[in-house]
Amino acid sequence: MTDGDRTVADTTAWWATGVTRIAPGEIGYRGYAVQDLIAESDFVSTIWLLTRGELPDATTRRLLDAVLVASADHGPQAPSIASARMAITCGVGVNSAVANGVNVLGDTHGGAGQQCVALLQRLVAAEREGRDIDELAIDAVADHRARGAFVPGFGHRFHPRDPRRDPILALVERAVAGGELEGAALRAGLALERALAARGRPIPMNIDGISAIVYAELGVEPELARGLFVLSRSVGILAHAWEEAGTGRRIKGPLPPPLLADYTGPQARPL
Repeated sequence: MTDGDRTVADTTAWWATGVTRIAPGEIGYRGYAVQDLIAESDFVSTIWLLTRGELPDATTRRLLDAVLVASADHGPQAPSIASARMAITCGVGVNSAVANGVNVLGDTHGGAGQQCVALLQRLVAAEREGRDIDELAIDAVADHRARGAFVPGFGHRFHPRDPRRDPILALVERAVAGGELEGAALRAGLALERALAARGRPIPMNIDGISAIVYAELGVEPELARGLFVLSRSVGILAHAWEEAGTGRRIKGPLPPPLLADYTGPQARPL
């Protein structure tokens, strides 16, 4: 087909989507009229609908709501938050400040949840082949240690025990006990926690680990799990950028004046 042979149908198929239908006077998300969703649904359910294709059941909605709330913010010491706060003092719009914060959410700061979902999925798949989950967890911890890598989703550089772990874990355990979730990812996560504790001191799961259990139990793909974390943390990024904008401070750097970063290069020398 040449460019001259293209039809209207070829053109409208260019951005074909199963997510949203738009027509004059009509907006539909995955087949649901937006006015019905406005009247009967909520934002968390709409997130699930748009990303996964169907409205969530009550258990899914409650668990997704919990992890989104828990991941929304972690204070200005978090690089994503600090980055947004500095950006807004440089005269950019709030959208640019939020984008600035989101753009530093990478594999190290923001990626552990995705990595933990993938790890849990591997352990669950191996358990289904007949292997013992505790042995699998011990092997996984040993492998990470041998590579000098952190087990993603466990331990926290600030909290001896992440305060977000226990309430979300209780929700997951209740859903498993009630037959609403399978529980395989939960078993894998707790097995990793036991394997880490067996090496000398407890290293409990953090927000990334317990969120990964939720996402793995709900069948969320690892990369989409990171996207949902980014969506949640964007709320905190926005709140901090907006607060900083209200201070009126201009060009706020990483150190308060008159402090300067230590210089470690050569001493002054003639050219």
